[in-house]
Amino acid sequence: MKQQSGFSLIELMISLVLGLIILSGVIQVFVSTRATNSLNQAIAEVQEYGRYITLRLQDELREVGRYDLNTTDIEDSTDLVLESSFVLRQPVAIANDYPAMATLGSTEAAGSESDGLVVNLLAEQDCTGNPFGTNATEHLHIVNHYFVENGQLKCIGYNGRYLRGFSGNPTPSAEVVLLDGVDNMQVEYGLSADVTDNDSRVVTYVDASELGNARLANQQVVAIRLALLLKSAPINLQNIANEKVRLLSEAPVTLDQQHYYQVFTVSVALRNSLNYVGSAVL
Repeated sequence: MKQQSGFSLIELMISLVLGLIILSGVIQVFVSTRATNSLNQAIAEVQEYGRYITLRLQDELREVGRYDLNTTDIEDSTDLVLESSFVLRQPVAIANDYPAMATLGSTEAAGSESDGLVVNLLAEQDCTGNPFGTNATEHLHIVNHYFVENGQLKCIGYNGRYLRGFSGNPTPSAEVVLLDGVDNMQVEYGLSADVTDNDSRVVTYVDASELGNARLANQQVVAIRLALLLKSAPINLQNIANEKVRLLSEAPVTLDQQHYYQVFTVSVALRNSLNYVGSAVL
């Protein structure tokens, strides 16, 4: 009778070890592929959000300082000449511009906190889509306030006539979230030389804390430069070293390893302010 034989103990142990090695490799490939897919998804998400918000802000900020007295449907219950002068001369608002809300204005935040941007323009509706006129097609002085709160870029609109101490709807719009995943926002303002020179070129960029002195020097804001630091939903980036990024002229910010980050910068020439400064009569 033929003697039966099987694997020896050593052969069995070798087979188990080889199986564990192969299984470990398969698991490592799976984990690596999953991490790569998560990172690619995070990059695509942040870039899509970045494209959206930069296009939106460009469209909205181009209108800053706009006040065309030839517009046929301006709500005319106030002195339009004085109102146009206010908007044209002060496209970007600072504290004490508005008697009804003296604290409202563009701000330069301390440390790594986000800046705030407050702007004036003639429009049918504010940045939230709310019309302050008696009907949806009427134009009047609108004030838009952009700020970051709890990781969200938000906006609130105000009736500029009420803020300046005249009649008008005193209730601001309900704040609207423009974008989630915003870690930081920094803003700088491009200044012209003395407006009496009729030279609308940007001679320097400053932060909001210097806008008051710029007005005293008879300079006008003719451009806005804005940087947003966007971040993805939480992912594992433990194999990537901590990095630092700089938003405009601010100190570098250290990024964590739980999110993918990307900086988006928007530079907008204020066409209405450029035309105003470049005009022969101020």
